[in-house]
Amino acid sequence: METADVIVIGSGQGGIPLAADFAKEGRKVVLFERDALGGSCINYGCTPSKAFLAAAHAAGRSRQAEKLGIHAEVRVDFPAVMERVRAIRHSFNQGVHQRLDTAGVRVICAEASFTGERTVKGGDLTIQAPLVIINTGTSSLIPDIPGLAGTPYLTNRNFFDLNALPPRLLVIGGGYIGLELGQGLARLGSQTHLIVRGDRLLGQEEPDVSAVLADAFQQDGIQLHLGVNVSGVNVNQVAHENKVFSLTLSNGERLQGEALLIAVGRKPNTRALNAAASGIELDDQGFVKIDDQFHTTCSGVYAIGDAAKQPAFTHVSWEDYRRVKAILSGENRTRNDRVLGYAVYTEPQVGRVGITLEQAQQQGINARAVTLPMNHIARAIEWGHDLGFYRMVIDNDTHKILGATLVGYETAELVHIFLSLMEAGATWQLLERSVHIHPTYGEALPSLARLLLEDI
Repeated sequence: METADVIVIGSGQGGIPLAADFAKEGRKVVLFERDALGGSCINYGCTPSKAFLAAAHAAGRSRQAEKLGIHAEVRVDFPAVMERVRAIRHSFNQGVHQRLDTAGVRVICAEASFTGERTVKGGDLTIQAPLVIINTGTSSLIPDIPGLAGTPYLTNRNFFDLNALPPRLLVIGGGYIGLELGQGLARLGSQTHLIVRGDRLLGQEEPDVSAVLADAFQQDGIQLHLGVNVSGVNVNQVAHENKVFSLTLSNGERLQGEALLIAVGRKPNTRALNAAASGIELDDQGFVKIDDQFHTTCSGVYAIGDAAKQPAFTHVSWEDYRRVKAILSGENRTRNDRVLGYAVYTEPQVGRVGITLEQAQQQGINARAVTLPMNHIARAIEWGHDLGFYRMVIDNDTHKILGATLVGYETAELVHIFLSLMEAGATWQLLERSVHIHPTYGEALPSLARLLLEDI
C-alpha cells in the first residue's frame, strides 16, 4: 500500500481544480478516474450539448426567419455537426490532461473503491491519505420499462456519438436534458415526440414557463404527449442494421421512431465506492451524506458536486471546489452560501435565479412578483422574439430581490444581472434607477422593476 497527501475520486469540474491546486502546493496528489477526464460536463454534458445546440438553434432560427420576411432553405450536414461537437469535446478533454500533468497530479485510470478508512483501491493500486475528496457525479437514471433493457437506447452519455440523423426521435422525459436534446434534433430535422409523465414540461418550474416552452416546441413541430407513462418498448429490425423502437403508452397510443432518448433523471455514481468501508454514509438514494461544510461521516473525507446532492450544475461543482479549499484553510464557508442561478438552453431559453413567488410565500415571506411579457419589449418585437416573459420576485418588507424567472432570447445571459444584484443584497429600487441602453433586451429589466412603482 502507498500513501499520498490527497486522494481525489472523480475528475469533474470540482475535482480537477482541487487536485491541480493541491499538487501545485507541493502535495502528493492521486486522482482516480474510471472514465474520460473532465467528467460529465466536458464529455457528455455542457460542452458537447451546447456545441450541438449552436448548430440546432442556428437551423431553427433560419427556418423561423419567415416572419421577418426571410425565406431560407436549410440544409443540415448532420455528420459535420457531430464531428464539430466531438472535436470541441476532444479539445477540452486534452486541456484537462495538460492541466493535471503540468500540475503534477498522478492520474490513475481505474474505478476507485474504499477498502478501509481513507484507503482507496483502483486497479492494482491501493493508496491511503489523510484527505480524500469524492467528486464522482451522477449518471442517467434508467426506468424499469418492460422491454427497454438491452435495447440500443440513447442517453446523454452516448447521444453525441450519433453519426446519422434519426428520421424519428422518441424522448422519454420532460426535464432540461430531454428538452434541450429533443428540440435540438427536431431543429436539425428529426420528427420528434416528447413523452412526459407529468402534465407539463419542466415540471419543477412555474406553470407559465412550461406553457411558453410547449408553445415554442409545437412551433418547431414537436409532438407532446403529456400525463402518460411508457408501458412497453419493442425494437424491430427493419433492414440491415436499422432498428425501429415501438413504444406503447399508458393511454393505449403507440409511437415509433429510429431513436429513443431516455432522460428521466439522474442517479449518483456511488455504487462502486464501497463507501461503508471508510465509514461514509449514503442516503436512501445513494447520495453521499455531507454536513454544511462538505464533511462526510468519515473524518478527513469530503464530498462535492451532485454526488453529494448539490445542485447538478457545473458552476455549483466549481464553487464547491472553492468552498472546500476555503474551509480547509480555516474559512467559514458553507454549501449554500451563494445565490443559485441556472439556465435551460432551449429556445426560448429559461434563466432562473433565487426563488419563485410561491416558494417565498411557503417560507412565510411577505413577497410579491411583477411580470413583463416579451411582446411588450421593443427589442423583442423588432427581432421577432415574442415568446416569453421577465419576472422578478421581491420582499415587500426589505425591498430586496428574492428571485427572477426570465424566459426568452438569451435569458441565460441576462439573468446574471439579477444574480449579481442579489449577491450584493441590492433592492429592486437600484434596478429601477438604472438607465439601460435602448434598444436592448436588458433595457426591459428596469422597466420590469418600474412595475412595482404602480403598486406604491
